[in-house]
Amino acid sequence: MSNAKIKIDDICIFHTVASLRKSAGGPSRSVTALCAALGQLGVPVDLFSQDVPAATPDDGNVIPSADVVRTTLIEAVHLPLVRISYAPTLSAALCERGSTVKNGLFHDHGLWLPINRTVAMVARQLAMPRIVSLRGMLEPWAMNHKAWKKRLAWNLYQRRDLESAAVLHATAEQEAESFRQLGLRQPIAIIPNGTDLPEWRDLAYPKGTPRKILFLSRIHQKKGLLELVQAWQIVKPTGWKMIIAGPDEGGHQKIVEAAIQHAGLQDDFEFTGSVYGDDKEALYRSADLFVLPTFSENFGLVVAEALACGVPVITTKGAPWQGLHTHRCGWWIDIGVEPLVAALREATTLPPDTLREMGQRGRVYVEQNFGWPGIAQQMLSVYRWVLGQGDKPDCVMRD
Repeated sequence: MSNAKIKIDDICIFHTVASLRKSAGGPSRSVTALCAALGQLGVPVDLFSQDVPAATPDDGNVIPSADVVRTTLIEAVHLPLVRISYAPTLSAALCERGSTVKNGLFHDHGLWLPINRTVAMVARQLAMPRIVSLRGMLEPWAMNHKAWKKRLAWNLYQRRDLESAAVLHATAEQEAESFRQLGLRQPIAIIPNGTDLPEWRDLAYPKGTPRKILFLSRIHQKKGLLELVQAWQIVKPTGWKMIIAGPDEGGHQKIVEAAIQHAGLQDDFEFTGSVYGDDKEALYRSADLFVLPTFSENFGLVVAEALACGVPVITTKGAPWQGLHTHRCGWWIDIGVEPLVAALREATTLPPDTLREMGQRGRVYVEQNFGWPGIAQQMLSVYRWVLGQGDKPDCVMRD
């Protein structure tokens, strides 16, 4: 496909996502980055999101440049007892914008929330096609978490809403298989998330400073931090420190801190809280290793970010990162304490030069496979196909 910009009045894509808050996890970064990359190609992009009060003073919204993406934040109503936010005026805003375009398409991100239900209804009302990015929310672990609520929603409306989508978007074959196991039969576009590639800087650290392993993600039970504490207690690597960065979700940090205290590992663990921008990049660069002992990820954007900074990664087969093994830039292990023990034991005994070589291979792997311009081109080819303006792309699988 040509890199030439398309005509401004050719198509218009309406992206919708529940939150653009920095603390909302991967989608707040990957959705805005995708929108920006599409905008750079000349695709008219409107991004709609709910806005809720910031949890902390520095937890603002991730907003792409207004030069390439028109972003609309709809004021949301927050229902604390059921932990749901909804935007009563969202439907009107989507209808108003959607009715003004000739070749429009909705691209909704997420599941279960009122915003996703609203987009499905508006798309039907306007007879506009809709693509849905599930963002890991149909993975087995996610479906089993608060399962009774999801079964109820699935039977009442969620399955019907998904069946009305023109295309489902998965970030890996592993996620696409979860769609099929739930009986969803429409075409699936398998397109990974992308990541930015920061400038390479090989930093040297004074002798005698602890070597660092970094965990950077939401502090949530899905992420496997309790298993990490158990594994660390067994391995007890000499001269290493464990850095845990990210926002606390649902009070899980207190549970993890209690486990650390009980194991007598207070001196080995450090919590930094949420980090963003240059501070986050510096934290990646300060690490010798990155670990994400997760139970379930549809992609795992932090893995790509760590590799882009030249840091080798340990993660589980709950994340679709077999490339860590095939490209010799990390460890792709079974879920659980014992496999994590083995990986930590091996990784923490490797010399710094070996880890640095692994990190360099990982950076090349990310550069070749996960750059945002190429990801946006693939997504644009799907949009054009859905709108009848192109052939079925190679990234689209049928039943």
